[in-house]
Amino acid sequence: MTDSTADKSAAAPALKEIFNRERLRHFALETAAVWPGFDQTRFLALATTGLDELGIMQRMRQTAVSFRETLPEDFRTALPILLDLAPRIGHGFAAITLSEFVALYGQEHADLSLDALRVLTRFGSSEFAIRHFLVADFARTIAVMRAWADDENEHVRRLASEGSRPRLPWSFQLRNLIADPSPTAPILEALKGDPSLYVRKSVANHLNDIGKDHPDLLVGRLSGWDLSDRHTAWIARHALRTLIKKGDARALALIGTTGRAEIRVEHFAVEPASIRLGERIATTAKLTSTATAAQRLVIDYAIHYPKKNRVSKKVFKLKEVELLPGGECQLSISQTVKDFTTRKHNAGIHRVELMANGDVVAESGFELIL
Repeated sequence: MTDSTADKSAAAPALKEIFNRERLRHFALETAAVWPGFDQTRFLALATTGLDELGIMQRMRQTAVSFRETLPEDFRTALPILLDLAPRIGHGFAAITLSEFVALYGQEHADLSLDALRVLTRFGSSEFAIRHFLVADFARTIAVMRAWADDENEHVRRLASEGSRPRLPWSFQLRNLIADPSPTAPILEALKGDPSLYVRKSVANHLNDIGKDHPDLLVGRLSGWDLSDRHTAWIARHALRTLIKKGDARALALIGTTGRAEIRVEHFAVEPASIRLGERIATTAKLTSTATAAQRLVIDYAIHYPKKNRVSKKVFKLKEVELLPGGECQLSISQTVKDFTTRKHNAGIHRVELMANGDVVAESGFELIL
């Protein structure tokens, strides 16, 4: 990693700084603009309490609670103020705090709140907030979300899929939908050919969630879809990514691969052999087809991360290729090995596997020094 890259990495603000003091002052000023009675000083005192120690979701919730303390106590009176405020926020994630307010304080006004989330999601996704209503009254809420799947606005259609995902990141799981995902089937059916990539990504992620618990159900459902439609085919390919990385033959067949790879690995290497945290590795490979007919291959690679008492494997996509008999393919990719909130590294040998259509076809590795 070059010095300039390191400087950029060090300068990148933490996600929690979306809710920094400047942003909160912007909240205060814009709220006062739509409701002159707003106490900006009190709001800022509440919203910035212990701010430095709070993570992004804690800051988001504290902002919503601070609005509760400084807007009219009656929810039905406060809500129109937030609806007027929403288009003035100017930042999609920051605006999520308005939906959080609805989730926290609008449960006794379900119809009013659900309609508000439909509006607010256009400015900052209501995907986290809607889940509280799914827990409180699943039948009522999922019926409303099914109607949202036909909305003319892509943000509302996406909310129908994203908010009902069984395993939505950064939110609590919907245990009933993990056990039985059938209630969301009408939503996914309505959106399987959606023209919006924003919506299609959500549908694919929703289906990928389902496949983690019900792989047979996922493969069966996608097998019944018309994959000649390019939008539907795109969704199916991305929905199957977890099963493809596991080498599931049915999933691989659905995306057009040709079964077990018939190849000779001429070269596979990970360089340099030893790195320190924050440095880059380069993975290169050369493959030659040994088949007598053309074959379509999904090439991935997996890194085995040593942990304290185990090894954690993560599969990365490399490339999809079509090889004619005797055809050759050169592959290369590089990545920086650095810590994330979801992955902390340990020193030691990291085994790297090259995979073709789910099968390991070569191995290499590198040593990480801390």
